Amino acid sequence: MEDYRRQGGIQQLLVAEQEARQIVNTARTAKLNRLKQAKDEAGEEVAKYRANMEKEFQKIISDSTGFSGVNVKRLDEETATKIDQLKKQAAKVSPEIVKMLMTHVTGVKI
Repeated sequence: MEDYRRQGGIQQLLVAEQEARQIVNTARTAKLNRLKQAKDEAGEEVAKYRANMEKEFQKIISDSTGFSGVNVKRLDEETATKIDQLKKQAAKVSPEIVKMLMTHVTGVKI
């Protein structure tokens, strides 16, 4: 009778061990599933954040290029004004330079 009790106790321990394994495996599977779900949710959140930041970046770029268009126009106007001033100065000095060059070219030193 005592052997039967011992054997029954061993059987109960084996059954309890098997149940514990099943519980651990179920918990492990649930944990892996939750980790996968959390990873997917984080990926979606990162994608939304990245899209939002890209949108803001593009807005900043478009805003700044609008100002640079104004700057380019202003620089073009300033450049045209300076070119006109240089042409006027060259026109004033041109006859004197031509006269000086003719004098040096036609003059012969002996």
